Amino acid sequence: MNKKDLSEADIKEKFITPAVTKAGWDEQTQLGREIFFTDGRICSS
Repeated sequence: MNKKDLSEADIKEKFITPAVTKAGWDEQTQLGREIFFTDGRICSS
């Protein structure tokens, strides 16, 4: 597996999340996910 071919989400899923959960963090209460709630930029007039 070449890490350069992985997306940021893949890196988080395969390496970062397992490392922090192994260190004792609770994935449900202490880790956040990126959540998108708009289709794009919000412009103010």
